[in-house]
Amino acid sequence: MFLDPNAGLFTSNERKGLEDRFQQPGMRDRQTDTLSWFVIIADVTKKGDHPLSRKTLASVKSLVVVVFMIGGGLVLLSSCAPTTPLLLQSEDFTVYRLQKGDTPVTVAERFLGDPRRSWVVEEANKDISFKTGKIVVIPLKEENKAGLRPDGFQVVPMLCYHRFADDCEGPLCLPARVFDQQMKYLKENGYRAVSCSELLAFLEYRQALPEKAVVITLDDGYRSAYEIAYPILKKYGFTATLFIYTDFVGASRNAVTWDLLREMKAYGFEVGGHSVSHADLTKQRKGEGAQAYKARIEKELRVSKQIIDKKLGQNTIFLAFPYGRYDETILGMCQRFGYKMAVSVKRGSNPFFADPLTLRRNQILTKDMTTFMSRLKTFQKASLR
Repeated sequence: MFLDPNAGLFTSNERKGLEDRFQQPGMRDRQTDTLSWFVIIADVTKKGDHPLSRKTLASVKSLVVVVFMIGGGLVLLSSCAPTTPLLLQSEDFTVYRLQKGDTPVTVAERFLGDPRRSWVVEEANKDISFKTGKIVVIPLKEENKAGLRPDGFQVVPMLCYHRFADDCEGPLCLPARVFDQQMKYLKENGYRAVSCSELLAFLEYRQALPEKAVVITLDDGYRSAYEIAYPILKKYGFTATLFIYTDFVGASRNAVTWDLLREMKAYGFEVGGHSVSHADLTKQRKGEGAQAYKARIEKELRVSKQIIDKKLGQNTIFLAFPYGRYDETILGMCQRFGYKMAVSVKRGSNPFFADPLTLRRNQILTKDMTTFMSRLKTFQKASLR
């Protein structure tokens, strides 16, 4: 039993809900062999009879002290202040009764210090509706940053788009209605769009990701990324990363401008490089000597980064290889110029141990939902016992 039924801190249904949530795989991993609960009921006949009575209301006649021990750490809380929403707290968890106006975002900001971590709150309380009075469990530590489970490990798909239009036929152009349908599917099926920065933190074992994390990328810098994709992504609460080649920005009415990129960046989108001219970096031109080829490729990588850095006031560390092609020489240049993550168009998803400079991406080239859904693999089965 999670808590003594006579303790009065939770109703029987609330206790059952807490038990169920602590048995979820992610939560269970945090507590294995380290978690135990003790309930001590102490009668308090007058204020001052118990060292914790100063934390209770003046009129309290009885006190329930919950000793919540996780990994040797103790937290003592009183159950006799029903107006106090914070019910239990340890180094690993907080148990909180929702107040008016609380949302996963506000709870994440309060207890985790980052509103973008609202997914942590939601995934720990999957069957709980966020309503006043409901009890939620908030994990305070990230114990499973690699997404490992006994039956396998987490992988992160990256989706690659190019152009959008109201109606189009080419493989690199997606009709607006199809893109809306795809984003709607992601939203309704629990997928969460994460940034390249968050993916990099996952690959460097610094931060966990949602179970169904997906990265959305928009290549080249077409104006339709702003006019069509941008409002659809905002509609579903998603952001994306734009990979632009600098010669194209502002070059025609079909291209995005620096001002539009600044607007999208202010909303939460990220901008990475895609070279200067979108040349295949692995191909040496006819009649081009080895030194001239090397100088040209260095310029494609170095100058594009310098331009984006200056125009957007950032340190550009993400790169999409033109045509998805690279070799060892190009990878060495990427490291030298300060790129920390680069993406190809090799199909597949990325585990935490993937090389950050050779990540896989799935180009969305067809319009049928069956193919789209097949590109959303977020877990790789494997026996890790």
